[in-house]
Amino acid sequence: YCVEFRTESLSHHCALETRPYARWMQYLREGHTVCVACQPPAMNADTQRCSGDGHNADGDKILHWEAIGNSQCQGTWKKIRQLEHCSCPPVHSFIFT
Repeated sequence: YCVEFRTESLSHHCALETRPYARWMQYLREGHTVCVACQPPAMNADTQRCSGDGHNADGDKILHWEAIGNSQCQGTWKKIRQLEHCSCPPVHSFIFT
C-alpha cells in the first residue's frame, strides 16, 4: 500500500545535499504532496504495516520523517490518505525503510 502525506516543514539541510544519489532531497518543498510506498522488507510480516505510516493518525496530526542517508534532512508531514493500490507518480515518490 502507499500513503500520501503533505509536507509541513523540512530542515535546510535537505537543500544542501549534493551527493549524486541523494540529490532528490533538494527537491523537497513545504506544502507538496509526497507518496510513500510500504513494501518488504520494511513491512512488518505480522501487522502488514510499515512503521511510521500514520495508521491511526487523523489529518491534523503532525508526523515526523527523516531521510535515509542524511539524518539532518528531516521534517514533518500530515497524512492525507492511504491508497491500497499504489499509483505513486515517479516524482515525489518514496519508500518506507
